[in-house]
Amino acid sequence: MTTDVGGPVEDLGGLVEDLGRSPVDGVGEPPLDGAVVTRLGSGGPWEALYGYSRVVRAGALAITAGCTSTVDGRVAHVGDAAAQTAQAIRIGLDALAEVGAQPGDVVRTRMYVTDRLYTDEVGRAHNAVFGPVRPVATMVVVAGLLDPEHLVEVELEAYLPEG
Repeated sequence: MTTDVGGPVEDLGGLVEDLGRSPVDGVGEPPLDGAVVTRLGSGGPWEALYGYSRVVRAGALAITAGCTSTVDGRVAHVGDAAAQTAQAIRIGLDALAEVGAQPGDVVRTRMYVTDRLYTDEVGRAHNAVFGPVRPVATMVVVAGLLDPEHLVEVELEAYLPEG
């Protein structure tokens, strides 16, 4: 059975089977373990087009999608890897705050950087925010990001023990 999800997926001619709709924008659903899952969007230009949430909280775990320095649909801080990192982290932390997380709750970060030359700038910008928190972190040099002006993309994960 093919689920009608609208948009470009309809053009796949039935190749995508059993696509389910997930609740978004704050609607919770109980998964098998009974924890509530909350999904929030930011209104960013790719969320609706590509079908993802800015942040998802599943029980004690809160995870952001990749965050860049895109503000109001435009890349901010073009050419400045440190400023793009700071902006991306701010966007991620703002999303985490929407589901109750604070910077001290962040336990993992991932940074995708488009050039090895930016790694020190990106790492120092990360340290400016997370130095006292010291989450586990991964930095990967990638061939490119969605917009060629993006120099870095950041993902954040937070743990919020219940109770």
